[in-house]
Amino acid sequence: MEIKLSDQALQWFKDDVGVSDGDTIKFQAKYGGYSPIHEGFSLAFALNEPMEDTITTTERDGITFFIDATDAWYFEGYNLIVEYNEQLDEVAYDYEEIQ
Repeated sequence: MEIKLSDQALQWFKDDVGVSDGDTIKFQAKYGGYSPIHEGFSLAFALNEPMEDTITTTERDGITFFIDATDAWYFEGYNLIVEYNEQLDEVAYDYEEIQ
């Protein structure tokens, strides 16, 4: 499982969320909303310190994006693709099935 983050999404996190070198962002499942891979759940992010049970990380410009074992079930069999949606001016999530 990987986290793939576009340059535009990284810039959105910097500009709109205000993250910078040394910050950490956790991607996590939440109850409610829409997801193409789990009915009744959606994806959220939070500024969090990684826990000992981190299962995957991606570092870009000193910012660490991660998923921990608590949410591993949500991503099982998929890579997370984080892109920027220009029309909505926010990040958008997609999932790439692991072959």
